[in-house]
This record gives sequence, C-alpha cells and structure tokens, in this order.
Amino acid sequence: MSSLELKDINKSYGEAHIIHDVSLKIEAGEFCVFVGPSGCGKSTLLRMIAGLEDITGGTLAIGDKPMNDVDPAKRGVAMVFQSYALYPHMSVRENMGFGLRFDKTPKDEITRRVNEAARVLELGDLLDRKPRALSGGQRQRVAIGRAIVRKPDVFLFDEPLSNLDAELRVNMRVEIARLHKELGTTIVYVTHDQVEAMTLADKIVVLRAGRIEQAGAPLTLYDDPDNIFIAGFIGSPKMNFLSAAVEQVEGDAVTIRLQDVKADPVTLQLHDNCPQAGDRVTLGIRPEFLSGEGKAQLHLTTDIVENLGGESYVYARDDGGTRIVMKLADARRIRPAEAIIAAFDPEKAFLFDANGQRLR
Repeated sequence: MSSLELKDINKSYGEAHIIHDVSLKIEAGEFCVFVGPSGCGKSTLLRMIAGLEDITGGTLAIGDKPMNDVDPAKRGVAMVFQSYALYPHMSVRENMGFGLRFDKTPKDEITRRVNEAARVLELGDLLDRKPRALSGGQRQRVAIGRAIVRKPDVFLFDEPLSNLDAELRVNMRVEIARLHKELGTTIVYVTHDQVEAMTLADKIVVLRAGRIEQAGAPLTLYDDPDNIFIAGFIGSPKMNFLSAAVEQVEGDAVTIRLQDVKADPVTLQLHDNCPQAGDRVTLGIRPEFLSGEGKAQLHLTTDIVENLGGESYVYARDDGGTRIVMKLADARRIRPAEAIIAAFDPEKAFLFDANGQRLR
C-alpha cells in the first residue's frame, strides 16, 4: 500500500476549468471517499489519479513518486468502474486472471492470486460460472477480484454500487468495508451517495464545482461542518435551515430572532467571529435534535408523517410555509394537520453568516 498526494491539481478542457487547485494527502492504508453533487469533478479527479485524464496543472505522487507523466499501467493502481465490464464468454476464473495473462504472469502465480482473491471475496464456488449465471452483486465482486489480483498500491472505485438495487448496495457496502479491513490497501472511492461516504470512509472529501469544500473524518464533517453546503449535504434527512437576524450580542452570547417561524428569540454561545446586531444569519438544526421538549420551541403544523417502524419522519411547516423535518423514535400519535411543538437545545444548533460560512 502507498500514500497518495495531490498538490495544486487543475484540469481544463479548453477554456472550461473543471478542477481548481485541489491539494490533498491520503495516507497509506486510508479509505478516502470523494463525494459531492453531480458535475462536481469527483470522477474526473479519480481518472486523473488513474492516468486516464491528463493533469493540466499541479503534481500527483503515489508513494512519494511523481506520477504526472507515468503510463496508467505503471502507476500501481487498479480501478473498479460502475460497469462490471466482464467478458461474457469467459468464466469467473478467466475474467479475474485475464489481466495477469495479458502481462504474461506465470500460470501458477495466476492460479494462486485468483484463488486467494476468490477466498477473500467468497467466490470460490463460482469460479467456473459465466457472468450470465451471476447476480449483480456477484458480478461486482468479480470486477473487484480482477483488481485485487493485480496487487495494486492503490484501489480506485468509481461509483461501483450505482447499478445495484437497494438491498445489494447495503450488502456490497459491508463487503467493501470487510475487504479494506482484510487487505489494508489504500482506497479512493467516488460516490454521490453520502450514506456510502459516511459508512465506508476514514476520510471524506466533499467537492463542489471542482473545489474541495471540506475534508475530514465522517463524524467531523457531520458534527463540525465548515459551511452551510457541508451542513446540508452530510446527513439524512438534511439539516433544517431557518432565516434569522441577530437581535443582541453580549460577549459570547448571541441572541437571534427567527424570521419565518413562530418562535421566541434563541440565544447561542459562540467563541469566534461573532456577528453584530442586525446581521442576517441562518440557523441550522438537524432533524434528530428536534423533539417535543427543549429550551427553544418552534410552533408548527404537521403535513406528513412517515412511520418507518424503528424511526419516524415528521414533515411540518409554520404559518409562512417554512418546511421543517423532525426525526423521532416514534410518531404514531402525531397526525397530519395537527399543531405541534418542535423544540431543541440551542447548544446543538448551528449558525451561519450571510455568505454561508459557519459561525462558531
């Protein structure tokens, strides 16, 4: 396994600037996930690491070795794509060993590597089957096995679970997490699904418009987002955002008044970059932090109640139409069109300035 470092990476197609000054260090053995909305540049960045896209500016190093001008086959990386891309006329065994045969690896070594990968991926009973006799999850495991046998320094995954149904996605997430634990190889994984990012990653890199918005451990991004984009992107259901104005500032105590929701003023404790009275701000509160009791209270009317068994989502609004989502353990007694109170502890709320930057 090897570390991976990007320094001031840029990518342009003619006058279209796609990737902007991306700098990132991925430690050896780390599971790093690139996540962000469609078109943010995450797949382009992955393809630049693989050598499938030229780097317009900046430097890429794998294991401290510069890779900008190195052929993709010599970078020590193996890539798993969204499409399985298996040869239909070949068995699982032949598909997994094809790249090694192409590299003229000795037959006994090919057999050893294929058998070892099959053991890790629990494909031993399927080695003689053709792809048409496999499920979607099994085909994806074969595609991963084809990468494993190459013994790469870095694994690259480009949305490998997008073609699977919901149950298979969950199962494959577990398989990939187990695979990383067993192999300990450096993994860079691209997805648009923040649930995949939260459950798999050691480090999440959130991209927007070709720039890194924030990078860190999953719970760090969840608990301490740098801006309103990160706060809204990480977490499901997404964070509730309420427009507000600063009413009073006394030392570290900032009192705000919500603009569109019927509620008493809310006082938060900030330690840095306190706003001034009259400033426009945004209050953020996660759905799971809203309940029937708390120091701050919002007076709402329910729209829809989703009872999922182990948890419930209550969608409510105020008189002005502002939508609020609550995540409760049990909402069986709540009915649509019912007046409710959504309360929260101000210590668990987030505050953002007019530019969407976090006020701490």
